[in-house]
Amino acid sequence: MDLVGGYDDAGDNVKFHFPMAFTVTILSWKHPGSEVSAEIAASVAASSIAISNSEPDYSALLLNRAIQVFEFADTYQGSYNESIGYASCPFYCDYSGYMDDLIWAASWLYKATKEANYWNYVKEYIHYLEFPISVLKQEERFVGGSIMEFGWDTNHAGINVLVSQWVVTDPFNADPFIPAANQFVCSIFLQSPTKSILYTPGGLMFKAGGNNIQHATSISFLLVVYAQYMKAANRTIQCRVFVAVPSSSWLVSLARAQVDYILGSNPLSMSYMVGYGEKFPQKIHHRGSTMPSIDDETNHICCHGGDAYFIKERPNPNLLIGALVGGPAEDDSFKDSRYDVGQSEPTTH
Repeated sequence: MDLVGGYDDAGDNVKFHFPMAFTVTILSWKHPGSEVSAEIAASVAASSIAISNSEPDYSALLLNRAIQVFEFADTYQGSYNESIGYASCPFYCDYSGYMDDLIWAASWLYKATKEANYWNYVKEYIHYLEFPISVLKQEERFVGGSIMEFGWDTNHAGINVLVSQWVVTDPFNADPFIPAANQFVCSIFLQSPTKSILYTPGGLMFKAGGNNIQHATSISFLLVVYAQYMKAANRTIQCRVFVAVPSSSWLVSLARAQVDYILGSNPLSMSYMVGYGEKFPQKIHHRGSTMPSIDDETNHICCHGGDAYFIKERPNPNLLIGALVGGPAEDDSFKDSRYDVGQSEPTTH
């Protein structure tokens, strides 16, 4: 697979750094833009860890670049919303602020370097995520979001789960990371008295706004990671009067249930991964998938010539194998239509 040049964010041939940086992290410049710069630093630091054994020289280069980008992001703090305005909104507005991104980057840099200055940075600023936006606005810091969320815009839950790896057996540094990570987990379990997340009748985690599968997969990933950390430390998660043991019967089984739903164990018996199973979306909102191959259409197609293919009711001529579409609605229904961007468009995040 050739990934040179980066990733289009979804189906419309646009490359946004914010979601791209988030995607790379999980897989592995006068105008301020701390959110984007910090996300890039985090993704590059994470990548350096992933290849440290197989390509040590390149890993060292990546880590050095991550350190430089983080220094830039922290020195010139400011929201990229204000720097580039309409170019970022409404597609990828930063609603949660940049402090979570800076802390996220510092956490990854500490994991990669074990240098105390990054850990001190995390401990010093993690409490900013507990304050309301109005308070932090007065300090010229922009913070929002929720400890129950994890995605390209909000790293709160990811920070707490990542840091839990090295504080779970350290009572002096466990707070607020472990309690916050536990609160995140407790917000997901159906049996928990503090559950806040919604589920479809068929069992898929659901967040309104379209492209829901990105939330279900990101949360499931964190559940598996946190289960590994807690199991290795022989710890349990207390949700008030309900105790969840991080084993295959709880965190991992819930994550597996989400994957099973996405791959076809749902009321429609529909796999939401293109090319997987006997039944999957045929008319996804993706230009490369919708347009015919040059082998089939040798005549030049002008810039707006794709509209004729978009409106056709036939299945897309090119299968985008492995693509995850937005997913079903809150009632488990699904419209296999290019017009329904929220359900049929695949994304990388």
